[in-house]
This record gives sequence, structure tokens and C-alpha cells, in this order.
Amino acid sequence: MSSNLHQAGVKLLKQLGRHADVIMDAYLAGSINDTAHDAGVIEKLKKSGILWRPEPDQELRLKRSVRALLEEALSDERNRQIDSNVGSSLATIKTLADHYKEARHNVDYSAAEAYLADLNEHVYSFTDSLRYSIRVLWGRINNEFGYVGTISAKIRENELAQSQVSDLLNGLEMFQFSEFGEIAGDIRELRRLLMTSLQETLSQCTQELSIVQSRLYELLGRFRQIQGRTRLLKGWLLHTDMHPDYQVDNHVGHKKIPNLFNCAEALLAPASVDVSNPHHELELMSLVAQVKAISRDTLPSIAREQNVTFEMSDSEDFDIPENPLKIAVDEYFCEVIDSGLRQSALSYLTDKQLQWDAESWLYQVIGGYEGLADEHKNYFELEPIGKPDPVYNGNFIIHDVELWLA
Repeated sequence: MSSNLHQAGVKLLKQLGRHADVIMDAYLAGSINDTAHDAGVIEKLKKSGILWRPEPDQELRLKRSVRALLEEALSDERNRQIDSNVGSSLATIKTLADHYKEARHNVDYSAAEAYLADLNEHVYSFTDSLRYSIRVLWGRINNEFGYVGTISAKIRENELAQSQVSDLLNGLEMFQFSEFGEIAGDIRELRRLLMTSLQETLSQCTQELSIVQSRLYELLGRFRQIQGRTRLLKGWLLHTDMHPDYQVDNHVGHKKIPNLFNCAEALLAPASVDVSNPHHELELMSLVAQVKAISRDTLPSIAREQNVTFEMSDSEDFDIPENPLKIAVDEYFCEVIDSGLRQSALSYLTDKQLQWDAESWLYQVIGGYEGLADEHKNYFELEPIGKPDPVYNGNFIIHDVELWLA
């Protein structure tokens, strides 16, 4: 059985390679005419199930399976077909699992191996089809449905994609892994296939489909916004064509601006005090009462005493002690200026036998350099010496710094 299937597969693949021109013509044009190619070739392709005729009076077309194979291999962006029939795949998985359990119970190991192989193939085909559908959706999102030329067509394609995503999500909700746990029981192969591999894949695909759905909603909103602006512009162009003598008024100078042009937020309306309104008398009187009058009579007077003498004395001198670490850093800068050579900060610390630890010394050197004025900093160059952190990306560990004259 397997040898016959192998021979049939090799024969089919050889026909695909031998008659690739005819197949690609049918793929690109959608159909081919019988008279455009050799009749013997056309007949072989029809017998192999590669070409078929929908109606007696119509041209030959590619079978859906062959077209899907070419669309997947060529990453054709025109491919918008997504298999959202999850219920059929679920039923097939359950049926094959029951077949495998029955054959295992009956000690029919050959049949059990065949059923397990079919179950593996079906599960992996289902998960691959699901991932392929998600890839197709992402491809349509990333190029913003670029294979259609109008905004209306993009909106229709977006709505189609949303319905396909909804169908896939609703179908994935049918997978109850508690039921799969009962089906698998204590059989290791079924638990690995149904409870581990399948559950992990469906969880990842569900999360990705949720992200796809949100991106589709975002795209739909942008398309509708572009469509509304386009309709507004087309209406304006139509109005100018029908009224060629139309002149735009100075809407800003009007007291009431039309809503079409009044897009800015409203400012506070101009206001003034109405002193003639008797209803506002109490409020006005309270405001006036709160105004503070400036009276020079109420200013405090400074009593001048007679025969007062003032004695001037020297102010007491006091000094703020300099930071010894800062003084040492200044001497390090002066040493670089005098020598004119490139000098390491840690080497200077060791040569001068200073008592500060290396970390405080490096911090003070870097701070002293950064604290210089711009005209003074331009005379120096400071280079940190270190290596990237082996654990955390983006962190650079400084072991030493070198200073020299620019």
C-alpha cells in the first residue's frame, strides 16, 4: 500500500515539474484554453486531478489544492482564503483518538500505530493551518490590504478579515481540554499530543488572534476616517465645478462661524461690568469693599532718636573649608595640564598614595570634569574605560577613566 502511494506521489510531482509552464499559466490567468497547449498534456493533467472543468462550456481551471499549494509556496498576497472550519477538525481529532484507544485496548498494535500516525498528522496539519491563517491575516494587515485599490474595497476586506477572525475564535472556544483529558486518560502519547502540544499551540494562537482583531479595528477606523475626508473633498470639488464663480468668504470675520470651519476650541466670551444692573449691586459693593486703599497716614513712623552715634567695626571673617577630595581632583587636572600627557585616574591615585577609595575617586573625577564650564571643558577629553555588563544589556561598567588635553 505504501509503495503504491509512493509511486503515485512521485508520478504526480513529476507531472507538476514537467508541465510547470501550463500550471503557472492557469494559476496566473485563472483558467486556460484547451487549444493554447498540447492536447496530450492537457489530458494528462486532467486525469491527474490537477486541472478540472467546472462546466462543459467553460475553460479549464486549477484544482483548489494545487492553487493553495502555489499560494503558500509563492506567498501570494492575493491569497485571502482562510480555513475557519474548526468544528470538523475537532470532530476528526476526537474520532481518531477513540480509534487509537480501541485498537490499543484490543491489543492491535499495528492498527494503533496507524491511527496514532493519522492523529499526529491531523493535529499538526490543523495547527499548521491555524498558524498559516494567522500569517495570512498579518500579511493583509501589514500592507493595509494593498492588493485592492479603493478605500471601500479595503473596508470590505477588513470586514471580511474580522468575520474570519471571529469564526476562528469561536471555533477555538469549542476545544474543551477537560474533555480531551478524559479522552486521553493515562495514555502518555495522547496526553502529550492533546494536552501539551495542542493546548500550548491553541493558547498562543488565541492570544495572537486577539491582537490581530484589535489591529483590524484600528485599521477600520483609519479607513473610515480617510473615506469621510475623501467624500468631503469630493463634495467640495463638485460644488466648485457646479459654481465656478464661488468665492470663499472671510468666515473668521463673521460673528458666528459655521460649524464646518469652527474646529478650534471656544474661548471665553468677552465680558464687562454692567453697573446699571440693580441685581448686581450687592456683588459690586462687596468687590469695592475688598479693594484695599493706600493711606499714607497709616504708614508706621520711625522714631528718630537724637544724639545717636554709630560705630563701624570690622566684620568677622570666616572661611568655608574646601573639600580635600575636590582639591586632589583639581591637582590631578593641573598635573595633566603640566605634563600634557594622557593619564589614568587610578594610576594617579596609586602614584600619589591618596587615601580615598577608587570608586569615590572616579566619581569625583567625572563630576569635576562635568562641572567645568563649557569653555574650560573644551580643553580636556575624558574617556571611560570599562566593559559592557555581562547580564544586563545597555549597562557599561566603568573601571577607570583617562584624561588628556584636547
